[in-house]
Amino acid sequence: MESGRSKIILVDDNRASLDAGRNMLRTFYEVYPALSAAGLFDLLENVIPDLVLLDIEMPGMNGYEAIAKMKNNPRFADIPVIFLTAKNDESSELEGFDLGAVEYISKPFSAPLLLKRIANQLLIVHQKRDLKDYADNLENKIREKTKEVFNLQNAVLSTVADLVEFRDNLTGGHITRTRLYLETLIEELITEGTYVEEIKKWDMNFFLPSSQLHDVGKIAITDLILNKPGKLTPEEFEIMKTHVTIGVDAIEKIMANADKHAFLNHALLLTGTHHEKWDGTGYPVGLKGENIPLQGRLMAVADVYDALIAARPYKRAFSHEEACEIIENSAGTHFDPALVKVFSKVKKVFNRVALENNN
Repeated sequence: MESGRSKIILVDDNRASLDAGRNMLRTFYEVYPALSAAGLFDLLENVIPDLVLLDIEMPGMNGYEAIAKMKNNPRFADIPVIFLTAKNDESSELEGFDLGAVEYISKPFSAPLLLKRIANQLLIVHQKRDLKDYADNLENKIREKTKEVFNLQNAVLSTVADLVEFRDNLTGGHITRTRLYLETLIEELITEGTYVEEIKKWDMNFFLPSSQLHDVGKIAITDLILNKPGKLTPEEFEIMKTHVTIGVDAIEKIMANADKHAFLNHALLLTGTHHEKWDGTGYPVGLKGENIPLQGRLMAVADVYDALIAARPYKRAFSHEEACEIIENSAGTHFDPALVKVFSKVKKVFNRVALENNN
């Protein structure tokens, strides 16, 4: 048959009515005749029609039972059904509409009336299909645009991170490594079921990239302190500590001029609290225990491990084993004890990350 035409399944147990209906319709549509409801479902296995014309009074499975079966099957539930019936009582029509029929046509029917009602229903079908296609295309465009924005966000982040590391030339690769440490810790936390309810609320597409901003405030620290070839004096260390509040201020300015976003919320907490300590002796606020956001407690473990294994003018690089011992001995003072337990299970992964990203 000619392609591109709408498909109609015509179901009628009366051979004469079936032939008459098929002859009326085949000039305009692809028509698939069936003498029973069983024949209808045989056809539906191979043909998904645009419309079903369904007789009600048939032996075996009647029209009401057939439409109920169709509507219970997701493959066929959206196919519109027009009932063909000799009944003309209101209760029968209501029953059919309740079951999902879109129209009733009484027998005997005239060809013009039948064709007009079919055309009306197919117009609705095609409009729904066009609307769905439009919605799907719009969804795809939104998805593509979201991906573009996400890629742009990551490109900007990467550039900012590179600027920070360019200024702080003693910590090359620190931002990349700490992000990978965080990812390792979170995966194990989820496996262990530790803090999992809170972590499940986070979108890792935003949380992990946001960690690249945790040291963004270092951009404003003078080179005389940031890259001093020796240990900082107490006064210099106080200035160095301001990189936290400088970073927080910068992120808050962005938040003041942008819609609320999980990415910025994570970045603010990571930046502002990764130097706080479990016992309350950290900075800049002196938060204690679980008053320190989980983001900051996680970042503290990642940040300190990476600092310990890095060489500085005023200290040698600690070995992986020494760094792990220091972190494990600092559970309950510097670090959240629950996070230290998880760290101990994945410390070999930390070592591998450090070795593979030592640039």
